[in-house]
Amino acid sequence: SMIDEMAVLAGKDAFEFRMTMLKDKARELAVLKLLKEKSGWGTKLPAGEGMGLAFTPGFGAVVAQVAHVAVKKGELRVKKITCVADCGTLIEPSNVIAQLESGMVYGYSAALWDEITIEKGAVKQSNFTDYPMPILANTPEMEIHLIPSSGKPGGVGETSVPAVAPAIANAVFAATGQRIRKLPLKSAGFSVA
Repeated sequence: SMIDEMAVLAGKDAFEFRMTMLKDKARELAVLKLLKEKSGWGTKLPAGEGMGLAFTPGFGAVVAQVAHVAVKKGELRVKKITCVADCGTLIEPSNVIAQLESGMVYGYSAALWDEITIEKGAVKQSNFTDYPMPILANTPEMEIHLIPSSGKPGGVGETSVPAVAPAIANAVFAATGQRIRKLPLKSAGFSVA
C-alpha cells in the first residue's frame, strides 16, 4: 500500500508508477501489462466502488493482483480479484491455478477477518467456530491468468497470498479515500459482506 500512496503523491496512476520503477524488468512489466488489460483498470466505476493494485514478486515467481471492491454504508464487499502470474515453466497449469486460488482465499481471509486474540493469557480462538474462514457465499470472484514461460519453475503455493490485502486496501482507498493501516479490515470499522 505504501507504493500506492507514493503513486498518489506523485500524481501517477498505480500501474504507470510501478511500470516506471520496473522499466528494465521485462518479466515484471509483462505481468503488469496483462493485469491492466484483464482487470479492466481505468473503467469508470459507480460511486463507492474502487480498484486497487498490488505487486508481489517472490518465490521465483512474479504475481500481481487487482481487487475490485464496493463500499456502501460501511459495508465492504470484495467483488472480484484478478491475478496475473508468471511462475516460470508450468508443469501442470490446472494445479498452478488451484494453488493460486487457494492462496488468494487464504490472503482474503487474513485481510478481512483473521485475527488471534489473547484473553486471560490464552488464545481465545480454539476452532473454526470462533475463527471464521471464507465460504463460497462470501468469497469474491477470482480470475487468474498465467503467463507462459520457459524459465525455471517458481513457487505457486505462497505467491498469491501477499498481494491480496494491499490490493483490497488500495481499492478501499480508491472507493472511499480512506487509507487502511491495520488488518483485519473489520478492525478498520467495516462490516464485511
